[in-house]
Amino acid sequence: MTEEHTIEKEISEEEKEASQEQPDPAAETAEEQEQETSGEATSDEEAQPSLESLTQELEETRTKMLRIAADAENFKKRMERDKAKLLKYAGENILKELLTTVDNLDRALEQGAVEGGDPAQKLEALLAGVELTKKGLHTMLERFEVKPLESVGQPFNPDEMDALTMEASEEIPANHVVTEFAKGYTFKDRVLRHAQVVVSSGSGEKAAEDEA
Repeated sequence: MTEEHTIEKEISEEEKEASQEQPDPAAETAEEQEQETSGEATSDEEAQPSLESLTQELEETRTKMLRIAADAENFKKRMERDKAKLLKYAGENILKELLTTVDNLDRALEQGAVEGGDPAQKLEALLAGVELTKKGLHTMLERFEVKPLESVGQPFNPDEMDALTMEASEEIPANHVVTEFAKGYTFKDRVLRHAQVVVSSGSGEKAAEDEA
């Protein structure tokens, strides 16, 4: 009996030691969950931007916006300066062309003012110079799309002509232009200057009948 009791005691002690050495499954599961939770928290902290990085990003964005605003303001001022300069010197090209006309006119007058020589030749040279000047002037006007209005013999058009007076005419029908004191001109698609004209009132006999 004593030997059997001893053997049972030894077996009981071995089972006790074995049970102490085996890990508790519930404890391991709790530990693993705690580690996973800790790992997730660390990952979330790493994923979220820090306040310092957000502040730096905001400052960089603010700097870019200020630079864009400054560039836009400089562009606006430059455009205003260019516009003012363009308006100030808008007639520069026309004036350059007119200088050539002035030169031709000066030469014509110089030829007519030469002392001595045949007066008829001097007058002929003067007229030739004036004619050349006139031709050059009309060429310049056409280059800038300035064209003369045809008015003589045309029906009176108040949009293009100003009637100075009326007179009877056997050749020109009533309400048609007899003569013009000043030629009218157009600039591109608009009237630059009205022609100053005399308008026919019809034949003398018809005009007398109308008065009677």
